[in-house]
Amino acid sequence: MAPRLKLHEALVQALGSRNVYFQPPATVKIQYPCLLYSLSRIDTDFADNGPYRHKKRYQVIHITQDPDSPTVDTLSFLPLCRFDRYYTADNLNHYVFNLYY
Repeated sequence: MAPRLKLHEALVQALGSRNVYFQPPATVKIQYPCLLYSLSRIDTDFADNGPYRHKKRYQVIHITQDPDSPTVDTLSFLPLCRFDRYYTADNLNHYVFNLYY
């Protein structure tokens, strides 16, 4: 299984539902609560004038009506995951995380 698909399944487990979307197009009707994630950057380490290792960083956004969602704690405990910021839009709570996978 591709690494991104493994990440997708890990996020499904964290949320407890299949409302997990990878770079959803505008035509997709999103069901809440959900997780949206997308590739945000690739960090590459170099040695001897060449790349020898890289890690992909994904931005994961948990969108929910519940301001005390337990999924926030679940995501916070994932390996190499860090909370970035919080904001509200359209009466929904958005919790943004950066996750290396």
